Amino acid sequence: MPVRAVSLDLFDTLVDIHMDRLPLVEIAGRRVPSTYGLLHAASLQWHALDFEHFAAELGAHDRALRGEYYDRHLEFSTLDRFRTFGERIGVADLAFARKLTELHMDEVERQVVVPGHHAALLEALGRRTKLALCSNFTHAATARAILARAGLLRHLDAVVISEEVGLRKPRAEVFNAVSQQLGLPAREILHVGDSLDADVAGAAAVGSPTAWITRRVADPEAALAAYTGAKPVHRIADLSEVEALIDARR
Repeated sequence: MPVRAVSLDLFDTLVDIHMDRLPLVEIAGRRVPSTYGLLHAASLQWHALDFEHFAAELGAHDRALRGEYYDRHLEFSTLDRFRTFGERIGVADLAFARKLTELHMDEVERQVVVPGHHAALLEALGRRTKLALCSNFTHAATARAILARAGLLRHLDAVVISEEVGLRKPRAEVFNAVSQQLGLPAREILHVGDSLDADVAGAAAVGSPTAWITRRVADPEAALAAYTGAKPVHRIADLSEVEALIDARR
């Protein structure tokens, strides 16, 4: 089946994100990269928690969200994350959630690196086929800002971000939203992403051909061995290989 569109994951596919470069803080006796220290310092006008208790409460809150939402592939926005955390520690001011959201996302965005050839690559691909973003992310405005500053957003015919869908890949509804925005059936959309569980399994379930990109996968063979879902149709090391996939499928 010919490919008439390419759907691309965002992080570690279109752009790289290095969360290990976040500021190091000590939490429960371990030094870890995290925004927790920045969030605590910026929020002291709303509460009197020391860092240890702040980190413990936020950590417990995040673990609860993971079980209630993310593990079930339901989205929960960053703003709602900090709004409900505020309620947990007795802060009802929405300005608290907005401040922490802005600070957290600014710091996360600073860890993004854009491969230098991707803007030209998307421009070339866009002359041949439709292009879409299909991303799990809890703050759509930041995702769009990252794409715009990288010169990538203008090449995209559709943008689907989980915060705006309310669900996360591998849910079929996320991939169906890409099909709807592009006006094409899933079988004609090649989906490219780095996650076997979210990207490959999710896209395969709706009938899309898949390309697993391994540029940022630490041990691809180990990842494949541990994975029990639909195997990727294609395996690539770089987005520059996508054009050849399109040619081969024609």
